Amino acid sequence: MTAGDDNPLKLRAHDAEDLAVISAMLQDALVPLGDMTFLPDDNSFILAVNRYRWEQSDAPQRVHSGVRFDRVRRVQFSNIDRRNRRQFLSLMALEFLPAAETNAETGDVILLHLAGGGRIRLEVDEIFCVLSDFGEPWPTQWRPDHDLDEGSHDVE
Repeated sequence: MTAGDDNPLKLRAHDAEDLAVISAMLQDALVPLGDMTFLPDDNSFILAVNRYRWEQSDAPQRVHSGVRFDRVRRVQFSNIDRRNRRQFLSLMALEFLPAAETNAETGDVILLHLAGGGRIRLEVDEIFCVLSDFGEPWPTQWRPDHDLDEGSHDVE
């Protein structure tokens, strides 16, 4: 993608390296808790996000995106008040942990790290993730900024 390009982003991950690219594109995405769901019959975890367009360097922009993880066996939430379905979570990173490094009963693990210490843990048979933008991007005055020494998350 080039700067100023309004073409929707469409990415697919089949391995840890691909997932790292999707993680970079999802950093600082705003995720309404009510816009994520686990579909156990389909073995899928789906979320709609408000993604910061890191690939757009001319002016800060956001866009609506859908993210789907397939081959998901189990989903666990930590440090998230799931009763407040209207809250927005800030996605910081995706992390892949092979089964050999975890206590997962069913396979590998993908962690969704959230600002404030929240985490979503997906036990998966294998990596299969799709990120797809939908709708038109819009300008935003807020560019995410991170204090790497403190581990905090601020917006300028």
